[in-house]
Amino acid sequence: MTGKSDAPLPVSAITSYHAHIYYELGEERARAEWLRTLIGERFMARIGAWHDELVGPHLKGMYQVAFAVDLFPRFVPWLMLNRVGLSVLVHPNTRRPRDDHLTYALWLGEKLPLKEETLPIEVPEAKIEELPPPNTNPTLRP
Repeated sequence: MTGKSDAPLPVSAITSYHAHIYYELGEERARAEWLRTLIGERFMARIGAWHDELVGPHLKGMYQVAFAVDLFPRFVPWLMLNRVGLSVLVHPNTRRPRDDHLTYALWLGEKLPLKEETLPIEVPEAKIEELPPPNTNPTLRP
């Protein structure tokens, strides 16, 4: 038992996913750029801004890829094979951001520390991230 509730969370609690692609400036960032291009060519996902400076709970430069639940079975295995040695945090988006990043998450590559105190325990239902239309226009078939 987790102490939170005896009932398991339904998969429907997941409204979308994020993949955080981490990099150091220099050669790793060049690999991250290459990976970003490949993602944009192949997947209908929202690719976020570059964060060379630390932001939120992240203690390393990164960019975020937001993607729909139905893309998970294609995108995450592809990312497993094509992450070019970079660390990637993949987490669901539910009403529990702290659990999403620390408990429900999966890591591809090295697991990196996060600033736990910056993550809210729970957000109101109205604050659940809704996935906007993707900002990419794939040119290759997945």
